[in-house]
Amino acid sequence: MEYVEPIRNKQQINAVKSYLRKQNLRDYLLFVLGINSGLRISDLLLLKIKDVQTRDRIVIREKKTGKIKDFPLSDTCKKTINEYLASIKNEGEWLFKSKKGNRPITRIQAYRIMNHAARTVGIKEAIGTHTLRKTFGYWAYKSGVDVTKIQKLLNHSAPSVTLAYIGITKDELDNIYINLNL
Repeated sequence: MEYVEPIRNKQQINAVKSYLRKQNLRDYLLFVLGINSGLRISDLLLLKIKDVQTRDRIVIREKKTGKIKDFPLSDTCKKTINEYLASIKNEGEWLFKSKKGNRPITRIQAYRIMNHAARTVGIKEAIGTHTLRKTFGYWAYKSGVDVTKIQKLLNHSAPSVTLAYIGITKDELDNIYINLNL
């Protein structure tokens, strides 16, 4: 498995969103919900329409950990969900329904969607489905959220694991020392 990176540039995030929105609202929602929830792709793909329809929160049991994950939806997520649901007329039970029957898209298809969108907008770094989760953590950290809170949201064992996971480099940490100058 290839090691993937978060998207560290807001213009690139907006470019991916713009590209996906024009291509396919399902794929756009997958990206928006992924980068705003920190859910693993295995949990995103198992979401059903009833899990998000007219709801302010998502409550699921994580596939990997078996833990209950309960979190509120941002306004961006709610708006995108409503737009997507209006476009599909609630066909089937799966939120990210495959065009090949009443089942969700596969991890491989999700990877292809994310990778193609990233390459189309000029992102050169290694991108995959885990990029969504890492992007969530990275931007939470960059916006000032304490790393121990992000650790808890991502179910990591230690803050150091979270920092490595979201790609905070030694150079970025060293810059704190260099630039603080109190």
